[in-house]
Amino acid sequence: MPAVPAPAPGLIIRYDYLWADEQAESRDQGKDRPACIVVVLDKPNMPQFVGVLPITHAPPMVAGGSIEIPAATRKRLGLDDAPSWVRVSEYNVELWPPPGLAIVPNTNEFAYGFIPPALFEKIRSAFESALAAGLAKQVYRRT
Repeated sequence: MPAVPAPAPGLIIRYDYLWADEQAESRDQGKDRPACIVVVLDKPNMPQFVGVLPITHAPPMVAGGSIEIPAATRKRLGLDDAPSWVRVSEYNVELWPPPGLAIVPNTNEFAYGFIPPALFEKIRSAFESALAAGLAKQVYRRT
């Protein structure tokens, strides 16, 4: 079993992200997908909570609700070739390490790597704007 990485903003993990509409249907598990840690809450000792944004192939449903990951970044991280977006209009809050942390396909790691700092700042800023406007749906995951 690989070591669990320390949670850090911008880290792309493999995670069973649970969408808000799935939670509304009383589901408690999502689909393993790449996801971006956007915030680490609490002090750097256990327990730590993280805010996790999903990465999806679905194009944005509303303007400003998603940030596209450039092809070169997708390639460097080992994501597939299809266009991908970080959705900033909803997020999971989870205790670290979450039970839904999964191994990245064809590796022995839980993480793909980090989003470049400039792209992460764009994601963080869009997420903070969505939060401030009351447009970001929170899914709190009990572990």
